[in-house]
Amino acid sequence: MSRSSSTFKEGYNRALDIIGSVGPNADLPTEVTLSQELDVSRTTVRGILTGLQNAGIIEWSGRSKRVLRRPRKAEYFPASETESVTEKLSSLFMEYIFASELTPGATLRETDLAKEFGVSSTVIREFLIRFSRFGLIEKTPNRHWVLNGFTRAFAEELFAVREMFEKRCFEEFLAGGADRHLETIKLRAEHEAIAENIANDYLLFPRLDEKFHRVWIDSFGNRFVQDFFELISLVFHYHYRWNKRDELERNHYAIVQHLEIISALESSDADRAMVAFQGHIDHARETLLASAVWDGKP
Repeated sequence: MSRSSSTFKEGYNRALDIIGSVGPNADLPTEVTLSQELDVSRTTVRGILTGLQNAGIIEWSGRSKRVLRRPRKAEYFPASETESVTEKLSSLFMEYIFASELTPGATLRETDLAKEFGVSSTVIREFLIRFSRFGLIEKTPNRHWVLNGFTRAFAEELFAVREMFEKRCFEEFLAGGADRHLETIKLRAEHEAIAENIANDYLLFPRLDEKFHRVWIDSFGNRFVQDFFELISLVFHYHYRWNKRDELERNHYAIVQHLEIISALESSDADRAMVAFQGHIDHARETLLASAVWDGKP
């Protein structure tokens, strides 16, 4: 099992949890037991044990696997790296649309997408069927999928739901305290890096924007909200629907708004963070309706 795989990284994180619970000088269970507890193969278990030993967390000799110290938080793989390809399909699909310059009416073939994302045709088919209920893609009689556009009325209805869902998620996120806010605060460097070279890097913003909003969406832990956010990610970053003329300026202004939210969180100022969040949401709606192409016209 490659150490770059999500399965290895998720198993490694679980092993760190076990080590943290038993503490120094404790003995880890057998490879068979670890395989069951970590839900990975014995080959992967051995790779995990090797990694733990190289990190100085355990001493492994034959059947003896003695804990030397508790793991540090920085030694865990981030959540974004433990997600499987299947779990990342929405983002991968969105990025594929960006790179392929697809327009309404474009044909999507399951075999091409399966090859592109490195998953089975069955996984792709299930994803497309689930996504098709939003009306942005549909199955044709010849078994191909077609990418549809969306109307202004559809976008307005969609945004109204987005605002309700996301505001509720952000309110709970704010109430979660400083530990929960840290994940958003850590994104400051990525925002500043794009802002410093905005003329060349402004197209990197949509992916960062999704990552930024996902912090409170995912922390809310509601499967229906998370499912809805898949659609949000696609629609509100669907580049061919936008008037390209001021894309750089829009993205730069959104970065400034994100940084204002981050600054408020750094200051533990929940009221200021909520005001900044609402301003960002209001601006997102304005830019959607002003910049999207409706029926072939800006």
